[in-house]
Amino acid sequence: MKIIQLLAVTLIIATLSSFNLHARPAPKDISAGNIKTYTDFASEYIQPRNVHVWTPDGYNANQRYPVLYMHDGNMLFDAAVTWNNQEWGVDEVASALISQDKIRPFIVVAIDNIDETRYFEYFPAKAQLFANEVKNAEAIPQAFLEIQFIGDNYLKFLVEELKPFIEKNYAVSTKLEDTAIMGSSMGGLISMYAISEYPAEFGMAACVSTHYPGWTPEEKTPIGDTILAYMEKMLPSAGKHKIYYDFGTAEIDQYYEVYQVQVDKMMEKRGYTAKDWMTYKDDGAGHNEDAWRNRLHIPYTFMFGK
Repeated sequence: MKIIQLLAVTLIIATLSSFNLHARPAPKDISAGNIKTYTDFASEYIQPRNVHVWTPDGYNANQRYPVLYMHDGNMLFDAAVTWNNQEWGVDEVASALISQDKIRPFIVVAIDNIDETRYFEYFPAKAQLFANEVKNAEAIPQAFLEIQFIGDNYLKFLVEELKPFIEKNYAVSTKLEDTAIMGSSMGGLISMYAISEYPAEFGMAACVSTHYPGWTPEEKTPIGDTILAYMEKMLPSAGKHKIYYDFGTAEIDQYYEVYQVQVDKMMEKRGYTAKDWMTYKDDGAGHNEDAWRNRLHIPYTFMFGK
């Protein structure tokens, strides 16, 4: 594949469903709970970006809440400020489940993406090291191998800067089993990467419509296989972690099942069972916030259910 072709594919991937516009206003239309936005949260590792912290109704600083770190924070709460007029409905879904006593109340820390760097921040950087271990490795574009991914820097931001800030300023539990991370598409990849690179920091991960680069039939490459090779060796063993995966069958989600089947085999090999692992196939669902909103109650219940 020529460099220009790879860059075209990269651009497509980078803009999948969570395209970021600079100077985006903070979410305002919150149906339940409360939200506070920290504008241009500074970091030594990545570009500053907005961070939104949602607390449920009845939030009490004297008790400790599970905490969920979610990527693409600009797409989660208010459709009026998103590029496609869609949202995850995090406040509505979480509040409904809490009020129905189906899950424990929890806090959401939503980190905005930056459009120019999203793909590079969310790609599992160390997957490049496994390029020679996949079949048809010669088909991996040299240009891909030369990309300087910054997923490790993004995770350092989360673990070394944002997480301590949240734990200092909010009533969150610091227990492993109460700390989760979640995202969709490339955000699903970085959530997997986070629990693999920092298994002592994140006890749960939800990987929604996880995207594997190299999916297009006309530009198919083994790039996604480098991620599988990484996961084969680096996914945390069962016992102290919970991991959720899902995918739809429409739009680009239709290409993900072949990868998920392989991931499921890895999970079984590591000793995961229905107690700490779930893979959900959403028939007919596409790759967009409406689809993710419709099934958001499933990963929330899996992670925080009573």
